[in-house]
Parts: sequence; structure tokens; C-alpha cells
Amino acid sequence: MHSRKVNKLAQSDIQEILDQAIEQFNHRSFIENDPISIPHLFHQHQDIEVAGFLVALISWGNRKAIINRALDWMEVMGNEPYRFVTEASPSEWKTLSKMIYRTLSSEDILEIGRCLKRAYSEVDSLEKWFQVGFEKGGSLEGISHFRESFFRESHLQRTQKHVGNPAQNSAAKRINMFLRWMVRKDNSGVDFGIWRNIPMSKLSIPLDVHSGNIARELGLLKRKADDWKAVQELDIQLRRMNPLDPVIYDYALFGIGVNR
Repeated sequence: MHSRKVNKLAQSDIQEILDQAIEQFNHRSFIENDPISIPHLFHQHQDIEVAGFLVALISWGNRKAIINRALDWMEVMGNEPYRFVTEASPSEWKTLSKMIYRTLSSEDILEIGRCLKRAYSEVDSLEKWFQVGFEKGGSLEGISHFRESFFRESHLQRTQKHVGNPAQNSAAKRINMFLRWMVRKDNSGVDFGIWRNIPMSKLSIPLDVHSGNIARELGLLKRKADDWKAVQELDIQLRRMNPLDPVIYDYALFGIGVNR
């Protein structure tokens, strides 16, 4: 792609490029080499939710490394992630906590485990904590309410950085990706769509370096930083192309960026 030429494209041409890319990447073959393959190992909603949340938290860096570490976690959990977070003994958690990933430390793993156990003692699905915020606004409000609820009794400030905070201008890529997995539903079978109380139309793009760079080359994004302000700017453009399902373009932007 040559950015000088691309920036002269009409909106309809840009949408055509992205729609063609969606057809290329939004199908089941996408799953195998993506972190979403981990929750696809399961069939029960709460197992999908827990596995999806945990792998989303470490979804930065090399995708193969992410998947391998998540598979290690699932093995320690006996391939029953929901049962593990609600019933595991301290010694089982200690075993899991040794399987760190990049900046996610043993302390972080134990703290996230404590937060998950408390969450499921209060609600039957993490959706409910997101839903309260989404009913007041969009992704910023949804993620902010979830973070407040999830970390309400947490005393480790460092752990909270693993769930991006859009109220502090974080792009919150990983948590927006988790929301895409849980909320989006179409015939491709990639995203799960098991959360039915949050509209797809309110989701925000899981912005990262790949999707951000392609969005800029296409003239959809002017802001240079990959932060929450950039997410808002890009969301406006994507909602114009597909008001009901704007984050379907995550497949196109990310897919083009990774597979040049």
C-alpha cells in the first residue's frame, strides 16, 4: 500500500477494500493462529468467558507465544477454567502463578485469580459488570464500570494495568478484543456472541499498531498515537461504514496489517 495514493481514495473505495479483506479474514481458518483459538477449545459459556478473559490479558507480542502460554494455563486448570477460578486450592493457584508471561507476574496472576473468584461469587457472568456501563454510554463507560467492579477489593495497583483504562486514555486493545469475542455474532463462527445484552453497535475497535497503521494509510485515522482518542476517531469512521457492527473491520485492519 502506498499511503499517498490510498489517501486519495473515496470513502466507498476504502470500504470496498475493507469489505474484501473481511471476507478474507473473517472465517474459521482465522481461529487456528489467533489467541481466540483458546476459548474455542470450550463449549460451556463460563469456560469460554474465563478462557477468553485470561488469554485476552496476555494478547500482546508474538501470537504463537501467547497461545502456547495460554495452553499451559488451560492444562494446569485441568481444561476446566471456570471450575478452577471458583474452586482451585491455594497450591493449585501457586502452580499456575509460576507460568508468567512478559510483564504479567506471579503476583498479578494470583491477584487476577482472586478478583475472578470474587466476581463469580457475585455475578454469573462478567457481562453484567460491563452491561451496567454500556447502558449509560459506550465502551468507555462499559470498561470503566467493569474495572471498578472487578478491582473493587484489589490492593495491587500494578495488576490493574493489565486491564486497559480508557478513562486514562488507554486504547484498551485487549479488553476491547475480549468484548468483540463475547458480543459479536455472525455466520462466520469466529466470535462467540454469547453476551446478548450489549449491542454490537456500541463496541469499539481493538486498536493496536497493525490496525492503527493501516487505518492511517487508508486515511481513516489522523491521530499518530494509538490511544483512546485514536479509538474514538476511528470508531466514528467505522460506524459510518457499518453502524450496526463497526468492529467487524477489526478483521480487515488487523488482517491487512499482519499479512502484508
